[in-house]
Amino acid sequence: MISLDKHHDPLTNKKLIGQLRKKHAVTDSENLLTSENLFRESLKKGRQRKGTLFEWLKYATKSIGIKRVRYYEVLTTDWEKDEQNNIFPRWISKLNEQYEMLYRYIKEEANVLDYGAVGDGVTDNTEAFRKAIGKGRVIVRVPEGKFVTKGIKLPSWTILLGEGKGKTTLQLHEDSPKAEWLVTNKNHFTGNRNIAVKGMTLDWNVERLKGEEKTSAGNNRSSCLTFANVTYGWMFDLEAVNSGLHGFDVSSSLYTYLGDGTRSRGGSKYIWLDNLNGHGFGDDGITTHHSEYIFISNSHMSDPSGRSHKKGYSNSNGIEIDDGSHNVWLLNNSTARCFGGVEVKAHHNASAATNVHIYGHLSVNDNRSYNFRHIGHHKDIDPESKTAHHISATNLLSVAPIYTELYKDSTPRSLVVSGYNHVVINGLTVLGDRTYNYEGQPVIAIQYRARNVILNDIIIKDFTTSGAAVKVYGGPHRASDVTLKGIRCDHNFTKAIDIASDIEDAVADEIVIEKETSNTT
Repeated sequence: MISLDKHHDPLTNKKLIGQLRKKHAVTDSENLLTSENLFRESLKKGRQRKGTLFEWLKYATKSIGIKRVRYYEVLTTDWEKDEQNNIFPRWISKLNEQYEMLYRYIKEEANVLDYGAVGDGVTDNTEAFRKAIGKGRVIVRVPEGKFVTKGIKLPSWTILLGEGKGKTTLQLHEDSPKAEWLVTNKNHFTGNRNIAVKGMTLDWNVERLKGEEKTSAGNNRSSCLTFANVTYGWMFDLEAVNSGLHGFDVSSSLYTYLGDGTRSRGGSKYIWLDNLNGHGFGDDGITTHHSEYIFISNSHMSDPSGRSHKKGYSNSNGIEIDDGSHNVWLLNNSTARCFGGVEVKAHHNASAATNVHIYGHLSVNDNRSYNFRHIGHHKDIDPESKTAHHISATNLLSVAPIYTELYKDSTPRSLVVSGYNHVVINGLTVLGDRTYNYEGQPVIAIQYRARNVILNDIIIKDFTTSGAAVKVYGGPHRASDVTLKGIRCDHNFTKAIDIASDIEDAVADEIVIEKETSNTT
């Protein structure tokens, strides 16, 4: 059984995923083409109602803090490949141009040692960093060592550059309040642009809170690295340790909860997160809120503390694409021992994340490897979600989902789809643990008013105590318009799929339970 520790090298994820799916995998080009075709096919069936005039007037009075989310049909997954077979979202060239511009705009380099910084893990270096950063247009170099600070604020056109994870460490000072960020941009409300943070470990120093039950101060605070209202930003080659809330947060100025169909103003956009590690986070390792055009690649999040939540009710995810997020791409990431490996969601009083595309992910011992839901829009008495639509996920691995003390009442699942419309899962391999007691629970659940869902090329094996491989739930809040194609299970399953009798427009094709093979000759 594969195991990923806290310091797993996420740059090996692509190779690991390829090795674990090798018996069933096709080329990246074929995978991308199949997902694109399925996504377009699904779009023909998935339509969303338009907002009424009354609804537009209802939100007009809130327009200072939020903007109305318009529904529009997403026609493509927007994945592309270059001549070196690298996969990326189509808009990445715009971000690359801005990265080159950032370096052109830099006027000087500064080493924090020249401003009195001492990397001894004791000295307060807040003033040294402030002087080195100045008004921006600078590369601030941070050498090897542990540099204590009461928080770093980065203006536009700034690069904060260390010597690498575990070599350069920034640590939040013992006297810092719970609400402090370790590193963030300078102007959350007026906004900043072209900021890069690279090559270091970020330690929020949760131990300074002396065992307090809850480690976060609310909204987008209490995190290792937060970009709030940043246009063009890069988080590269970083480790986030023991954050009160999030390891890495791509955010708006404030999180707002003013209703489904709204998004906060001051969101970040065009942000790339690559080669990140995170563990010990109080809520999520990587999270996004009310922001768009985000690319998360080659990163590994594991082992949350869950301490920003009440004990036993910690919705602590490795990667969470949350309220109001829009246009987000995830490539070759991994998660381990979280509540959710990847969760795409929203709270009941916010817009759902929409137009999210995942290619390649390895989830190991997460309670719910992949969890897509819009809370508060699941039951028949709930309002229908206006925004929960457009997810594609390709070339996924789920290894031994398990129960967790983080969320004590949550049953293990490889995949759960709730409340979302227009979801395509193409290529998912689920490897169970033959010695683990799954208590008759299904491995994959399509439920709670999910509609227009396609599962294609799904392999599920090594579950000896589970229920059906795929269950489509019925009842008053039943799923609808579900297509299951190419579902292959090993001989341990007595039932591959369980589709409730009242499900509308369910299609099942190429469903196979393999026969037990004999090892005798």
